[in-house]
Amino acid sequence: MIVRSLLVNASALTPKPTGISTYINNLIPNLSKLPSVFLTAYPVQGLTCQVIPQGMAPELGLKGHLKRLFWMQFRLVKIFKTLNCSLLFSPLLESPINNRDCRFVVTAHDIIPLRFPRNFSPLTNYFRYYVPLILDQSEHIICDSVSTARDLTDFYSISSSKLTVVPLAYDSSHFRPKVTSMRTGNYFLYLGRQDPYKNLQRLLQAFSLIAKNEEYELWLAGPEDKRYTPTLRAYAQELGLGERVKFLSYVTYKQLPELISNAMAFVFPTLWEGFGLPPLEAMACGTPVIVSNISSLPEVVGDAAIAIDPYNVCELADAMRLLANDSQLQQRLRQLGLERAKQFSWEKTGQATVNILETFL
Repeated sequence: MIVRSLLVNASALTPKPTGISTYINNLIPNLSKLPSVFLTAYPVQGLTCQVIPQGMAPELGLKGHLKRLFWMQFRLVKIFKTLNCSLLFSPLLESPINNRDCRFVVTAHDIIPLRFPRNFSPLTNYFRYYVPLILDQSEHIICDSVSTARDLTDFYSISSSKLTVVPLAYDSSHFRPKVTSMRTGNYFLYLGRQDPYKNLQRLLQAFSLIAKNEEYELWLAGPEDKRYTPTLRAYAQELGLGERVKFLSYVTYKQLPELISNAMAFVFPTLWEGFGLPPLEAMACGTPVIVSNISSLPEVVGDAAIAIDPYNVCELADAMRLLANDSQLQQRLRQLGLERAKQFSWEKTGQATVNILETFL
């Protein structure tokens, strides 16, 4: 009997999980049910792991990205052949190309570098010239959302028959209401990176419109970025917000439920998302949510959040003001959010992923 084994590209796993690392971590319980070998720099107890070099995580920027691509194109292929694997699963848009011996399935989370291109950006060029080869040569493509699947069809002319939408999820044992005495004031919370497409300058503008005569605060949680954070800090000062805006930097996974649960509202006005985990986690914590009305976010929140035009500062400010002053609306959104969040689970996401991989093993 031939055992068809799966090689899992877990090179994005890091000790401080965000984004892709969180996705991989939550797929592991289901992926481990298959005959699998995990490629990771940080071995996971109980899994069959092939240790690979450190310093290749997406969070390390261009240097880590280039190192990972070089390793993937040459070293990964050799590992695949040596272990006599049948299929590679890469949980992001990376894989060896032009190698018929290495069959693969990938996950597409978003194509934001094409939606918001930057001149001479290595990442934009990667999505223009490298990603089309990956998509064309893949056996199948898993997409986080209908929005992402539509983007692949619109930008790359990928047939819908090659795409399967598998929504992401949240850890229901971790993200749940946890209101404590930590609240020191009424604060709006944003959680995520500080890239321009996250629309934080407009969020600061909107907050400045409602904060003048109130004691509200705006807390921005997420890793600081030397390219963007200084500009945001300076802009907050320019708007006269002073200490009313708090930059919390990276918040540990353990701290998140308490931080989210105690917020007056969770605000996520980004200009595009492949899925949008933070709003889902906020709903699971019973926190009222304000999100953009575009991309994948309506798929995530349904009718359980206030959806606004992210380009309209006044509309965002009005939504924040309304939530701050309407306790009945707050309570209604809390209940709607908790019910909506129950529709998502990592068990469902993991099993759907395994079903697809088994088809191609």
